[in-house]
Amino acid sequence: MLPPANAGLYVRVAFVHTGPHGKLRVKAIVLNEEGVSYHDDWPEPVPQQGEVVVDVIQAGICETDLQLARGYMGFSGVLGHEFVGVARTGSMAECRVVGEINCNCGVCTRCRSGLGNHCPKRTVVGIDRHDGAFAERLAIPESCLHAVPDSVSDDQAVLTEPLAAALQIGEQIDLTAVNNAVVLGDGRLSLLIASMLVRSVSEVQVVGKHQEKLERFERRGIPTMRLEQAGPEKSFDLVVEVTGSPSGLPLALSLVRPRGTVVMKTTVAAEHQMSLAAVVIDEIQIVGSRCGPFDRAINALLDHQVDVADLITHRYRLADFKQAMQTAVEPNALKVVFEIRS
Repeated sequence: MLPPANAGLYVRVAFVHTGPHGKLRVKAIVLNEEGVSYHDDWPEPVPQQGEVVVDVIQAGICETDLQLARGYMGFSGVLGHEFVGVARTGSMAECRVVGEINCNCGVCTRCRSGLGNHCPKRTVVGIDRHDGAFAERLAIPESCLHAVPDSVSDDQAVLTEPLAAALQIGEQIDLTAVNNAVVLGDGRLSLLIASMLVRSVSEVQVVGKHQEKLERFERRGIPTMRLEQAGPEKSFDLVVEVTGSPSGLPLALSLVRPRGTVVMKTTVAAEHQMSLAAVVIDEIQIVGSRCGPFDRAINALLDHQVDVADLITHRYRLADFKQAMQTAVEPNALKVVFEIRS
């Protein structure tokens, strides 16, 4: 593991590595039909029209990365979509940047109506037909990039994408009408979601299985329950399902009140097998929730609206990917990041 990253000045170091035929190569973690593997001679990303190359500083392991490795989406390529780096070209050249993951066309009906995250022609960084950030360099549309303020550290900035996903719930639901809420899951995204919900909802609880993780919520003043203690049944206005397990939705439906709302954040490779009769009988609103507003997430980090100081628990080099991904599923781990360059 590596020491914590500093939040000071940055000197961009050029890592030039050529393959046997003189082509530039980079270090990368790649998923294909044979599984996840480390390469120290992966082809340098070639930017397409409108794209810039970003030197990746840090990249975080997300539950989606773990599910992709298990076959979710059938993705093949460089993994990773949570990152902070330095843009090489474009209007933000030499600046630290973070990037939205949906690379849309910008001209279709959905894009023009503000639904670019659902563009039918989009690719998704590290998830769908677009190489990701578990590499020394990444090619990404400049339109996806956001500059990182100097006062926001790398450790904060690498959490921009999951924090934006947490904030998306407030974009979809009127939280001022919610009296009580429960978050199912005690992982990294759950902590960000609960931390943002407590700013709008008077009663927020978290249900989880791991005592060490639950203690992190308690230290932030957020009440918790062990999974076996979850309840009372059908009493919550809002249930946010972030378990990373197919069992999360049945549990959510048992806790939400009639005409309440379940927000689903979990994406898993496994199939859901359950009766949806309760959705009809209790007139439950189910809301799928994915990516969120990067500008609000950066402002939240800038204004210290959410404490992310202890979210990063482990740091690894790309070459140590096996240990990193194994650590990411261990009970004592929260956010695991790859330290790629200074």
